[in-house]
Amino acid sequence: MKRLTTLASIAGLCTVVGLFMSSGLEDVSAAVVSAGWGAALVVLARIVAVAWAGLGWYVVFPAGATKLADCVSLRFVREGINTLLPVATVGGDFVGARLLSKRDVPGALAGASMFVDLMTQALTQLLFTVLGLALLVLISGDGPIAHTVEGGLALAVPALGAFYLIQRRAGHRLIQGLLSRFASGREWRAFGAIDQLYGSLRRLYGNHGRFALALVVHLAGWVIGTLEVYVCLRFMGYPIDFAQALIIESLAQAVRGAAFAVPGALGAQEGGLIALCGLFNIPAEAALALSLVKRFADLGVGLPSLLLWHRIESKLRSEAPEEEEREPEPEAARKAKRVAQPATLGPFYSYAPPRMGARLGDGEELKKCA
Repeated sequence: MKRLTTLASIAGLCTVVGLFMSSGLEDVSAAVVSAGWGAALVVLARIVAVAWAGLGWYVVFPAGATKLADCVSLRFVREGINTLLPVATVGGDFVGARLLSKRDVPGALAGASMFVDLMTQALTQLLFTVLGLALLVLISGDGPIAHTVEGGLALAVPALGAFYLIQRRAGHRLIQGLLSRFASGREWRAFGAIDQLYGSLRRLYGNHGRFALALVVHLAGWVIGTLEVYVCLRFMGYPIDFAQALIIESLAQAVRGAAFAVPGALGAQEGGLIALCGLFNIPAEAALALSLVKRFADLGVGLPSLLLWHRIESKLRSEAPEEEEREPEPEAARKAKRVAQPATLGPFYSYAPPRMGARLGDGEELKKCA
């Protein structure tokens, strides 16, 4: 997996270099400079969008289950990891769920909330892409780019449906079946964690009002992200309207989603923006400048988020009890607490007789008493 990620990164980087060289570094640099204060506003829009996504994560929880500040701060951590580190674009989400479980949120509920939050984000991104496609067809007609997006949607809808089904009863049966097939007798306790996770998923999906509110919040968040394109191109001197900016942003986000295996969507974002901006007579150097400003926003939000992650992890390590500082337990107490471990009969059985060592120990005690 690491090798594939490395190869994808190299290919993406080569694509970026080729696009910048073909468009002219001086022209791209001049376009970036022309953005001026618009670049700072793009970073500000990114901060607002990420914080808004934290609100979308918060609303999926039952009332009083967690704090809004925790969801917002950890949402920034998720964003920094997914954007800047060479991991799949959901790696930060698992880290965020783990850190949330350290803040008085049950682990099963934290994990379930992460899956529901990913589901709401994916579903609203699909709706956002459909909205952008509809505007594209309305403004520019049903051209090659529209056909490409339609094909991508035809593949995305079944994948999204499969992701939802895995989280429901069918997925529960599948995972339990796999565990029962491959888990040994002493590992049956893993079912308890799976049952708790799916119980939390049923609880969160069963709260239809909060799930619908999360969808509304995340859809509004995608629209907020449109400000990045609108403000940046406006400052560069290209008077596009908000509908055109929404088309560019929605379909560019769809391209980034399709290139999830490439860290940072290197090359995919730049190529997609060139094609989409070309629909509105925006030259390639301006599209690449827009991509660069977006990369600046990635760094401006991602680097502080990674520092926040480091701070949180350091605090957790300092608060964790040090094993070496604990007083050694007396040998007699350890023997009293010792319980015979069951000998497994193989990977497909859950019952095991007690070890004979315990019985021999009992016989020796009887001899001493005699």
